[in-house]
Amino acid sequence: MLTLDELLAAARSLALAARWEQATGLLDAVHDRLPPGPERARVALLAAEIAVDSAWYDGNGDAPARLSIVDEEALGPDGRWDLGFARFRSAYYASLRRVDPELRERAEHFVASAPDPTRLGWAHMYLGLVYDNILDERALAPQHYEIALANCAADPLLRREAQRHLGDHDHDAGDHDGALARWRDATAAGAAAGTVGGTLAQQILLAVLARDAGDEAGALALAAEVQRWATAIGAARIAAQAAAFQQGVDPTQPPDS
Repeated sequence: MLTLDELLAAARSLALAARWEQATGLLDAVHDRLPPGPERARVALLAAEIAVDSAWYDGNGDAPARLSIVDEEALGPDGRWDLGFARFRSAYYASLRRVDPELRERAEHFVASAPDPTRLGWAHMYLGLVYDNILDERALAPQHYEIALANCAADPLLRREAQRHLGDHDHDAGDHDGALARWRDATAAGAAAGTVGGTLAQQILLAVLARDAGDEAGALALAAEVQRWATAIGAARIAAQAAAFQQGVDPTQPPDS
């Protein structure tokens, strides 16, 4: 018989493979069979975290509802940190394209309270993202991505995120060789972690570099395949980005307000 940890790991793997509905369906079935308490709270927390992640890819809007039903009191200290961080990430995604200074304060809180190196890395990762994408203070972001990278040994997904965004800054600075090295590493890290959606998103950045190098045919071929794959798995955001790239849009530039 599978342990709860094994079931949670299986659900995470399904979510990374872009099987978000199957992952949350499995967790909901387990949740309904458990009595109130720490195990049930852990299941609800993971379902909420998956909903936050999937919203970025497919626009699913049930993350706030799932976050609201997690029994915070039944979680341990690390679980309560994770729940708070999931709520923060949900707020971050909802705040893209508008200035929200409170997000910086919230991110700094998670930096100060992170209970281990991996969580510290994620807190710095999102503090950098707030500077990059919410406050438009891009010069302040890379130092936090570097701290995230220094704390990613136990989490290839964190390595992927840090290298992806450090590569973006290299690209903006005209260092295309540096960007290529980082983006290749980010692609490999994402693949090693099993994240289908993340690896597809990374391929778009490699298409950007192909276009920069003058290989327009190669760039368009790669983007077309990304669009095909993203459409097949229901990752509407990535599919739209790949389609826009084929029309000449640079995904490394911020959208018009």
